[in-house]
Amino acid sequence: MSKNYYEFTYIVNPVLEDEQTKAAVDQVTKLFTDNGAEIEEVNEWGLRKFAYEIDKKNSGYYVNMYLEAPADAIPVVERFLRIEDSYMRYLTLKFDAKMMRHRELVKKNAVPNVFEVAEEETEG
Repeated sequence: MSKNYYEFTYIVNPVLEDEQTKAAVDQVTKLFTDNGAEIEEVNEWGLRKFAYEIDKKNSGYYVNMYLEAPADAIPVVERFLRIEDSYMRYLTLKFDAKMMRHRELVKKNAVPNVFEVAEEETEG
């Protein structure tokens, strides 16, 4: 079974307690691994303000992950996120060859990570 490389970002409902948020993040990670995915990296960006209101909320807890997974694992996780109230939104990006080359350069620190640059600009 061939695996594809994905970037998966999702938003956890901000009304959850810290323990519930941690459990929600662990649950998504476990769901991926149970369906044959290999998690490369999980970045918890934390609580971020939205540009516009979503479900009467102004912020959410962002989580970004990079993983290698079989194609049939993605619909399983996406369906779970649609059903559960703990998750507000998600975005799945399947990497093509050009994106993979860029990802390898980011891992080698040959090019700056877009998110790190944006964070430095907002802090400065």
